[in-house]
Amino acid sequence: MATVILLGTFDTKGEEYAWLRDRLRDEGCETLLIDAGVFSDGHGIADVLPAEVAAAAGDDLEELRAARDRGASMRVMARGAAVLVKRFVDEGQADGLLAVGGSGGSSVAAKAMQAMPVGVPKLLVSTMAAGDVSPYVGVSDVTLMYSVVDVSGINSISRRVFGNAVAAIAAMAKHYAATADAPAEDEKPLIGATMFGLTTPAVDEARARLTELGYEVLVFHATGAGGKAMEALAEAGFLAGVLDLTTTELADDLVGGVLTAGPHRLEAAGRMGLPQVVSVGALDMVNFGPEATIPASFAGRRFLVHNPTVTLMRTSASEMATLGTSIATKLAAATGPVAVFLPLQGVSGIDVADGPFEDAAADAALFAAIHQGLDGTGIPVTDVDCRINDPGFGLAAANALHALITGTTTTEKE
Repeated sequence: MATVILLGTFDTKGEEYAWLRDRLRDEGCETLLIDAGVFSDGHGIADVLPAEVAAAAGDDLEELRAARDRGASMRVMARGAAVLVKRFVDEGQADGLLAVGGSGGSSVAAKAMQAMPVGVPKLLVSTMAAGDVSPYVGVSDVTLMYSVVDVSGINSISRRVFGNAVAAIAAMAKHYAATADAPAEDEKPLIGATMFGLTTPAVDEARARLTELGYEVLVFHATGAGGKAMEALAEAGFLAGVLDLTTTELADDLVGGVLTAGPHRLEAAGRMGLPQVVSVGALDMVNFGPEATIPASFAGRRFLVHNPTVTLMRTSASEMATLGTSIATKLAAATGPVAVFLPLQGVSGIDVADGPFEDAAADAALFAAIHQGLDGTGIPVTDVDCRINDPGFGLAAANALHALITGTTTTEKE
């Protein structure tokens, strides 16, 4: 029988969680109730009390209560809940998680959901499921449902919304319980690849070759969330290798664009010892929203309106040099095999001869910094006299990744 974790703050939401428990049992599911309320006593329904949640985070509940710092307390309970939920899932005691709440309860539940493996059902019914929901989803497969009304008792509206949530998590948990241990059909090694619209031909060529070689290629749109998602899968042990042809998110992080994946992008594969082939796709650009949203500090720079909601700014020679140094530093720290491919005639579909972002001097600064930073490290840097999207570039990168994964030296297509 499938088991669903119910995680919440029972001092304020005990009535709702008791109702959810009963409805899940009606659906044929077992329940495991975790009370993360700092001033709660379990409300007579909890299987895991708040003191246990705090202890899982390495803190003492009574000290949290005495401090009366709500923000700090919620962070502790979120960490503890994440530890417990992951443990229950890893030990096979749970097949899904359902939570309902406002901003505070949602933040605690979201932390726990983000700690769960990809594929384990996670459903958050929240008053915050509108606007920017990235803090609640992170890079995990969290399902969000807007509560419509506040989570304050069971009424004619919440009964319908929560009822749908119960039906959804019950069905997902049952499916997960029935299939989690089933052998995968035709399971292939997974490759994570990064792509942008302006590097698509190169990635498509590489993907086709890797598929031919027996891999399954997961392509991630390098929009900040995409890079984070790929690296999360690398950290979780899903990937056999990484084809990081599109490292454009680094430019946004450096310059202040809207598609940053954070300062630790390009580190996960190296930290995990995964084979990786890296290139410099779309480092010629920084992404902003509509023209009117571009900070005044960038006045006078070269821009291209990509579409009504995306405006691109050309990276300068000094920015490209900094990016090259950063890439080299990150790759030099890798614990697994690495190869670098540089397209000398252009790093994107618009960084080409007579293209709107053509800038040979800026590209040269990038390439020189990478060569200088990796000189003496043993990491091979291959200069390819072509544009990144020219036929052959993606093929060569794919062959190189296969060679790194298999430990072979032959990379030519047979």
